[in-house]
Amino acid sequence: MEKSTMLTAALLATVAEFARRDDPHPYSGLWVTADNRIRHELLPNGRYVEARGNQERAYEGRYEITGTHIDYWDDSGFTADGEFVEPDVLQHAGMTFFRK
Repeated sequence: MEKSTMLTAALLATVAEFARRDDPHPYSGLWVTADNRIRHELLPNGRYVEARGNQERAYEGRYEITGTHIDYWDDSGFTADGEFVEPDVLQHAGMTFFRK
């Protein structure tokens, strides 16, 4: 088996294991701005989907949470971060999101 094939297989196994987790992060779920214009869905498998206005899948990528800090890596290549300042309040990119 080629090295790249083995690496791909190991990566896919790791992703599959993470997706099967029964203990989603406590911050998983839907987060919205007060006007509901921007919506982040933090999926339990470490992926997110951001909707903006009528565009339901404006951005997608992965996220990691360490303590109250969240890092985003969008599939298109940009990165962002934020802080959960209260259990139901997320500050991200100058915006405030609330748990829905």
